[in-house]
Amino acid sequence: MTPSFRISGAGRLKQAKTARFSFDGQAYTGVDGDTLASALLANGVHLVGRSFKYHRPRGFLSAGAEEPSALVQIVRDDARKTPNVRATVQELYDGLTANSQNRWPSLAFDVGAVNDIASPLFSAGFYYKTFMWPKAAWKSLYEPKIRAAAGLGVSPDKPDPDHYGARYAHCEVLVLGGGAAGIAAALAAAETGVRVILADEQAEFGGSLRFEAGARIDGEDGFAWAQGAIAKLKAMDNVRLLTRTTAFGYYAQNFVGLVERVSDHLQNPGSDLPRERLWQVRAKRVVLATGAIQRHMGFADNDRPGVILASAARTYLNHYGVAVGRNVGVYTANDSAYAAAIDLKKAGVNIAAIVDLRDNPTGAAIDEARGLGIEINFGRAVVRAGGKLRVSSMTVQPKNGGGERTIPVDAILMSAGWTPSVHLFSQSRGKVAFNEETRRFVPGTYAQDCISVGACNGTDGLDATVDEAYAAGAKAAKEAGGKAGKGAKPKVDAGESWSRGMLGAAPGAGQGTTVKAFVDFQNDVTAKDIRQAVHEGMHSIEHVKRFTTNGMATDQGKTSNMHGLAIAAETLGKPIPQVGLTTFRAPYTPVTFGSIVGHARGALFDPTRKTAIHPWAAAQGAVFEDVGQWKRAWYFPRGAEDMHAAVDRECVTVRKTAGLFDASTLGKIEVVGPDAAKFMELLYTNPWEKLEPGRCRYGIMLREDGFIYDDGVVGRLAPDRFHVTTTTGGAPRVMHHMEDYLQTEFPHLNVWLTSITEQWAVIAVQGPKSRDIIAPLVEGIDMSDEALPHMSVREGRICGVPTRLFRMSFTGERGFEVNVPADYGQSVWEALWAEGQKHGACAYGTESMHVLRAEKGYIIVGQDTDGTVTPNDAALDWAVGKKKADFVGIRGLTRPDLVAKGRKQLVGLKTKDPKVVLEEGAQIVEDPGQAIPMKMIGHVTSSYWSENCGRSIALALVAGGRDRMGKTLYVPMPNGTIEVEVTGMVFFDEKGERLNG
Repeated sequence: MTPSFRISGAGRLKQAKTARFSFDGQAYTGVDGDTLASALLANGVHLVGRSFKYHRPRGFLSAGAEEPSALVQIVRDDARKTPNVRATVQELYDGLTANSQNRWPSLAFDVGAVNDIASPLFSAGFYYKTFMWPKAAWKSLYEPKIRAAAGLGVSPDKPDPDHYGARYAHCEVLVLGGGAAGIAAALAAAETGVRVILADEQAEFGGSLRFEAGARIDGEDGFAWAQGAIAKLKAMDNVRLLTRTTAFGYYAQNFVGLVERVSDHLQNPGSDLPRERLWQVRAKRVVLATGAIQRHMGFADNDRPGVILASAARTYLNHYGVAVGRNVGVYTANDSAYAAAIDLKKAGVNIAAIVDLRDNPTGAAIDEARGLGIEINFGRAVVRAGGKLRVSSMTVQPKNGGGERTIPVDAILMSAGWTPSVHLFSQSRGKVAFNEETRRFVPGTYAQDCISVGACNGTDGLDATVDEAYAAGAKAAKEAGGKAGKGAKPKVDAGESWSRGMLGAAPGAGQGTTVKAFVDFQNDVTAKDIRQAVHEGMHSIEHVKRFTTNGMATDQGKTSNMHGLAIAAETLGKPIPQVGLTTFRAPYTPVTFGSIVGHARGALFDPTRKTAIHPWAAAQGAVFEDVGQWKRAWYFPRGAEDMHAAVDRECVTVRKTAGLFDASTLGKIEVVGPDAAKFMELLYTNPWEKLEPGRCRYGIMLREDGFIYDDGVVGRLAPDRFHVTTTTGGAPRVMHHMEDYLQTEFPHLNVWLTSITEQWAVIAVQGPKSRDIIAPLVEGIDMSDEALPHMSVREGRICGVPTRLFRMSFTGERGFEVNVPADYGQSVWEALWAEGQKHGACAYGTESMHVLRAEKGYIIVGQDTDGTVTPNDAALDWAVGKKKADFVGIRGLTRPDLVAKGRKQLVGLKTKDPKVVLEEGAQIVEDPGQAIPMKMIGHVTSSYWSENCGRSIALALVAGGRDRMGKTLYVPMPNGTIEVEVTGMVFFDEKGERLNG
């Protein structure tokens, strides 16, 4: 199909190559540089979608990111079907395939449009009042139907084959927005020598200069000046330019998230290109030059395809060379729509009439429109748009009432004024202020090192905008350490300035009317819906928003918020500032999950960490499990052994002879400094000041609320140095916990914290023969019980490499943990393994480790604790220093609830049938015959078959557990109730005699 609305000689795409595309199966042609929207308009296509609730026909409202209606699905192949793409943003490429959404069976004939006829049943807030009865219908009827109707597009059902990039960047000045203001600020900042990043969401820099035909800067056309300035910036080594890049979130300490569309505009993106790239930028100063968004007029049926913002129509003409119609009507409350009418008239498009809500405005634009012979109607309102699938007329009436006149048109341009884009400013936690004179919210109190310039700051006129932006860029650069710039400020020779406009519903859609004058196009929110919300008691703008869903669509209310606020304020009889403003939240525009996730999916979803000994374990046929981010050997099967057989053999071997275990994943932190002992006293419940160098102690760490946070063995290597171990999964949070307290609560302490988890490989050698295995390889350490008693640490050498040798046990057997530099981990392991083979030792995995520690009643934080367990609950009172005056959690331990009787306490459980192994997590009751729901008094935390004990064993948290010793409790399960006896937590070697062999 030949484009029929492409104006010869208009726009900037005159020499562009033809691009073929399809929409809903119909073939069309456009040109390189088009968006899907401009290409469809060039072909006379205005109907592109259906609204969410009423399924009304919808076309294009805008030409940019604020678009609420023209959402389409872009299809590259079966795996690349992207829903809810704004046609106004999607760049055209040869072969592009797009489909409309939210319609069946077709866009022109949509069965869902019956909702428009039944709209009285779907008034604002209907979902809060319906679907209440009959109760049984919710699950079988209401919920399935609502879920089926939810959303606009269809999510892809195949894995995403594309990849996404991520970059971190630092700069002195970050300029967001690439219009005249942003370019001027970037020029001023760049000339000082500081690092500058300039980002804009469009494919080309220029902003509103793309459509402002009257702008002239430094003696040339405004858009041409912008391209020359960008070329100058591009040649500077200290400047980074980012097009197709949207700043979606402004976070603390001038941290800004941006997403760059890298290849969505390409016909055949190379496999080396990411589809999108996430930029995470930290800037010393941020200049916000995000412009303003034009508002639509509120009148009956203002959503018909062909009813469009005046600035959008001007963009399509002056940049893309496309007319939005042949016989165009204009409805406005400010001057900016006149410029659109003038440009279209000069391009040969008939302007049927301009309808101006103002009584007797004056100005050069009005005079020029008259001079071109355009009919102008002052003090009148468009009260209704005619047509269905495309606007066909506008009905005009004096704004104070009177006779109607219907004017045939095929497009209506609207302008109610401009709303400063304060979204990013608000995200920065800045507070906006309402300007009564201009009736708009503008940046007020700043919370971060940023400055707003141009239209987003409420600055009118191109001359004032460039002056303000250039000064702000220079100031930001100077404050960030830049030198005085030598460049000249751009000189504005001519520009445009727009008057203020109006807020709320226009005449014909005011109080007492029931017409559908749309405020939020995507969610089908009308002016009467806003009023209904107020009448039903929603007096806060946030409540109005949620009751009506105004501003809750994918466009985040960019065109609807101010109108909705004004209508609510009028209905309440309050000034706009008293009603308030809804919260602007990130993201500014929708961000794909792919951009956020980046490479972190599939095998890279989470970093996979492997110990130095991993290759040896893999070669031995170990089965691995994931523990945090670590791959840990779970068990080492021999021959046809299953897991149970392998674990039984490993557990028995450890207790009979010895076993080797890779404990490298344990968290390890060095606490160093003159105040190291004082710091440990404050972070752990135990006393540390008197612990002698060369000795170890089991330590418990609490949160402020008194609950166990982590545990581990701590060795004192020197008066000012501690080697702290943590649980495998707890290492990062314990490090953060320590650093947090050191920096915020105890900054006076002279202490340094260093994570050394990956610096040391740890080999646990446990069992009666453990010393015999280690001793031949150790140099410089006396291995006798007298010189190296249980809970000791010595530094020396093993196999010729440095070692920190701990005498400690997590099995209850004589045990050692050999710490060596990770580079030597496997070689030392192999040497120990060779010695172990002489004594019949085995390698054992995490499952056997769990069984062996449970046989001795040793807890694992996070398994036998659940965030509500105190040291007393876990029978660890002995590890709390009774004479200590202070430590983190000491006050929490005295809370009434934490010392009350009946708390859940950790105890042992033995099943009456020793062959029955309980399920971890199973609930425990006192009376199995009670009615359902039963009163649960606890749950099983650890449960195993113990070959060494010849029976099943378990640990459990039970209410008043220590008072129930010897009593029978019950574990209800689907296949029957299991009787258990409450016991102590130690099932093997209760006296602990095996610690010394």
